[in-house]
Amino acid sequence: MSEARSLLIELGTEELPPKALDALSEAFAQGVVQGLKQQGIEADLAHAHRYCSPRRLAVHIPAVAPMQPDQAIERRGPAVKAGLDADGQPTRALQGFAGSCGVGVDALETIETDKGAWYVYRAVQPGKALAELLPDIVAASLKQLPIPRPMRWADHDYAFVRPAHWLVMLHGADVIDAEIMELRSGRQTRGHRFHHPAPVHVADADAWLDALREAKVLADPAERRQRVRDEVARVAADLGGTPRLSDALLDEIANLTEWPVAIACAFEPEFLAVPPEALVTTMETNQKFVPVFGADGKLVERFIGVANIASNDPAEIRKGYERVIRPRFADAKFFYDEDLKTPLSGYQEALKHVTYQQALGSVWDKSVRVAELARVIANRVGVDAGQATLAAALSKCDLMTRMVGEFPELQGVMGRYYATAHGEPETVADALDAFYQPRHAGDAIAAQPLARVLAVAERLDTLAGIFAVGMKPSGNKDPFALRRAALGLARTLIEGAMDIDLKAALTEALQLLPDAALAAGMKAGKDGKKPALDAGARRTALGRELYAFVLDRLRGYYADQDVSTDIFEAVAAVAPSSLVDFDRRLRAVVDFAGRPQAASLTAANKRVGNLLRKQAEEGADAASLKIDPDRFEDDAERELAAALEAASSESAQCIEAGDYAAALARLAALQAPVDRFFDEILVMTEDADVRANRLALLAHLQNRFLAIADIARL
Repeated sequence: MSEARSLLIELGTEELPPKALDALSEAFAQGVVQGLKQQGIEADLAHAHRYCSPRRLAVHIPAVAPMQPDQAIERRGPAVKAGLDADGQPTRALQGFAGSCGVGVDALETIETDKGAWYVYRAVQPGKALAELLPDIVAASLKQLPIPRPMRWADHDYAFVRPAHWLVMLHGADVIDAEIMELRSGRQTRGHRFHHPAPVHVADADAWLDALREAKVLADPAERRQRVRDEVARVAADLGGTPRLSDALLDEIANLTEWPVAIACAFEPEFLAVPPEALVTTMETNQKFVPVFGADGKLVERFIGVANIASNDPAEIRKGYERVIRPRFADAKFFYDEDLKTPLSGYQEALKHVTYQQALGSVWDKSVRVAELARVIANRVGVDAGQATLAAALSKCDLMTRMVGEFPELQGVMGRYYATAHGEPETVADALDAFYQPRHAGDAIAAQPLARVLAVAERLDTLAGIFAVGMKPSGNKDPFALRRAALGLARTLIEGAMDIDLKAALTEALQLLPDAALAAGMKAGKDGKKPALDAGARRTALGRELYAFVLDRLRGYYADQDVSTDIFEAVAAVAPSSLVDFDRRLRAVVDFAGRPQAASLTAANKRVGNLLRKQAEEGADAASLKIDPDRFEDDAERELAAALEAASSESAQCIEAGDYAAALARLAALQAPVDRFFDEILVMTEDADVRANRLALLAHLQNRFLAIADIARL
């Protein structure tokens, strides 16, 4: 790329929203890169780098050509038949096409295609300069940014995420002249609002990053994040504690600061009587402070604030941070002390006055349903049913406490503290918090059996209820987080080794719902074309739909474990009632698929399936026929029948014991007789009785595999 130089584009704004900053920066850089691609401008796009800070969005691209290549133009006009009249003269259509191209008819060419001959205009248009194309590329990129609520300022007729104040566009050392959002481009950026309020001169595109660094702005988000880490670690070492700096908090702090400096702070030890989760939530969520923990893993009366300035008097900043946190901690302590005056069970009555969903009743009604499901499930998996019922009854009570009212994210956590404080069994108290797990992607399921029972019961009722009232997810809309609930249910059953009948459990959850919920969700029959389902039929249909919905969540779950889609579909085809059983079958099929006999037996099962399907379409049901050894005409038939009988008996015992891997290993030994059968036997012989007998033998073979999975899908 001759004369290629680095390109820098920077838009300066007022402080951008920290949680949206990375997405805005990424989208802006992608928009510019895509715009250059579309215009065919040669550039080292693989090394394009996005930059951002609270007051700017920028992109730097090395080696960008100054000119667009010449553009070959080809426009197809009318067909030759339509371009000339009976006298061979140009028609108005042809003349109009030539005129639109700015040439005479004689300048047009013709091309031959499989659909006939056509007139075509060809020309070479000189490439445009980067300086001419870039303003439109940048403007288009800014218009496409993901801005949920753009704002207007002054008397402008345009909107943006925040008011814009300066624009830098440099190609090497040259300014690319442009006007965007009434800002004229130049080479002056702005440094830190306090450390360097004067404009910053930028010599060329490659000098921009260092120029800002000199002006106390770290425009590289990765560099800024690392500085936050280093600063927090430096202060924590002086405090003698361990900071908890999550990725989410790190991102937010980095997107709030241009020159981060950590400040050591403290609060009164008396606040440590409040559950640490409440204090940590206040620090991280409300104030963006970093909590500090001692060697014993407990919260200490220290925290770290990150300022956007290297102050000459950091003590004043520390006082400000401590002054801000004190009233929030005082509120948390007040809420906690007041909540403790009432036993957790004392909040149950208030749940009757909180609507869960109009057709599904109150939160109290939901708790009653969950308690009954928990009792039934506990009995099936060997967990104390009394404790399961108690835990379910208390599971929503902390919603009515002052602390959860102020900090909704502490739901469950506070239930555990309040239950413990009033003498509830430890396992019950722990379950009130743990049953919400997994709370997010990557989170573990609940560790203890009682919490798992409650987790399953809660999600069963949620899924059954919301599906029943007709509010299941659609597209990207899932207001009740049912996809997350279904995955959490499936993971808890599988990873918790809860070998229960999911289909039966879903049916039980649907049976506990009020008829009003089913009526609210009934849509069939309203247009008079379909008869409305009665409550029983509606529950049956919903049960099937819910099972499929839960199973569908497992596709991604197993894909993340590198299980292929065809293996998943092979097991899903037989729809095991237990997800623990589903997992065992799937692991066995993974093992089988790696065996040398797998390919041959898979092909055989596909062939068998096709033959039986064709017979079924003709009204014959081979699966219902008995195998008659007297009708065998060939040794290959007899050999397969004998091998199948032996393998069936042994594999059935393995299946009964749940050892699907051993069952498939035994069935894999059928490869040789199956291959010989298809090599030597004509299944669809003209003799109807012999044909039916052979199909019955193949149906029996297919059923042996279908008792585990449909391997024909591999």
